Amino acid sequence: MFLLDAFSPVQLATVAAAYFIAALVKGVTGLGYSSTCLPILTLAFGLKEALPLVLIPSVASNLGVMLNTSGFRAGVQRFWPMVLTAAASVFAGLWALTKMRSEHAAALLGVVLLIYVGFALANARFRLNEARTRRFEPVIGAATGFVNGLTGSQVMPLIPYLLSLDLPRERFLHASNQSFTLSSAAMFVALGATGLMTVPVLAVSACGLVLVALGVGIGQRISRHLAPQAFRTAVLIVLAVLGLGLILRAAGWL
Repeated sequence: MFLLDAFSPVQLATVAAAYFIAALVKGVTGLGYSSTCLPILTLAFGLKEALPLVLIPSVASNLGVMLNTSGFRAGVQRFWPMVLTAAASVFAGLWALTKMRSEHAAALLGVVLLIYVGFALANARFRLNEARTRRFEPVIGAATGFVNGLTGSQVMPLIPYLLSLDLPRERFLHASNQSFTLSSAAMFVALGATGLMTVPVLAVSACGLVLVALGVGIGQRISRHLAPQAFRTAVLIVLAVLGLGLILRAAGWL
């Protein structure tokens, strides 16, 4: 337990709450672990300190969703160029992050979250032709990976693009979670190289896996009885508040 001494009881409670809430969201919607967990931890610790805390639980939640969804191989065969470029571009984004002040990077995360929430709440119905847009997917992956490395957010522009293809639920979940998982693995390597992935962080993350498994399991059970749209809207509102909080704090107003 001495490895956890680097964190105060309040900090550990904050991390535990963030892990469980994000896992609950992930279980209900199949998405949103990092987007929910990262803003909470960023407000508590700062973006550079929050990023390594999110990685291992995020990967665990992704694997939990994929193991309960059919079509893994088909997702890899179809979207591998986009997934690989997303993972490779994480390093460029993280390099850019090391050149920025932490509060500015956190504010940028807030902006990305608000853009995503605005898109999701607008419930945009535009559709793209999959055959015509396929050649642009490596560029979409590269943009997603750069934003991921810079802000920790894995959703833009990947999720709007996948939604525009009107994919079956299983295919959508595998494409998005495969990208999330491989990009998180790349981030793990990059953070280790920069010294941000420390032993106490690994210990806290490992302990948090129990909360992640519990939250995802409960969320998946809730999803069978709760209108997904109602829960999704509530989550998006919370994300908007968190994103706005990051921006206001960076501006010195919070």
